[in-house]
Order: sequence, then structure tokens, then C-alpha cells
Amino acid sequence: MINTVAWFEIATDDPQSAEKFYGELFGWSFAAGEDLAKGGMDYRRIGYPGGDGPRGGLYAHGGAFPNHAVFSVVVADTAATCARVESLGGEVVFKAVGNEHGPDFAYVRDVSGNLFGVFTPPGAAAGA
Repeated sequence: MINTVAWFEIATDDPQSAEKFYGELFGWSFAAGEDLAKGGMDYRRIGYPGGDGPRGGLYAHGGAFPNHAVFSVVVADTAATCARVESLGGEVVFKAVGNEHGPDFAYVRDVSGNLFGVFTPPGAAAGA
């Protein structure tokens, strides 16, 4: 499914900016993990438009750890997604588009500096 991944985690010292960035880029929603909040952890479950449940989490670590995220998102058009990343204040680190033997893919950084991947499967139509 476009704009989705398996479970993942984003850890950040600025959860509000991370929510805004990913919400605007992919249409993701965020809900407090109330069970974890009882233990003092700010962990927000991430859902996708039309999804049947959360598929990831946003961990507000309060500066206790380096910001990090490791995941890849399937997108309809890698080049267009890279342009959106930059327009939202992110950075394209590496982009390989038009690959003869594999998917178009890129490594990008979000507004907190987290590295993640985006890719379009071979033969996928843009806008699918």
C-alpha cells in the first residue's frame, strides 16, 4: 500500500515538529499511547489514512538519546516525494531514480535530522 511501512519507530527531541512533518508529507495521524503514558513515556502511535491500526510509533525522548528513525516507505513516485521532502524542510541525502535493475529509491532526512528511505517498486505507476 502506498505511503505505508511495517512497524517502525521515530525517536525525537521535538515531537511536535516531527508530527507536523510526517503528517503533512504522508497524511499520518498520531495518538497518545495512554498505556505507556501512565509509566511516564511520551509515545505516540502512528496511523495511516485508511489503515486498520497503528503501524509505528513516535517516541519523544526528551534529549535522552540521539534522534533516530530507520524505516522505508513505499511511495507512488520517488522523485515527487523527494521534492515534497525538500519543500517541507527536509533534505535528500541520496536519490537513485530510473534504475534499470531495481526500484527508484532515496535516502532522505526529516526536519529533526532523522534518516529514512522512500522507494517506488519497479513497474509501479506514479499516482497509484
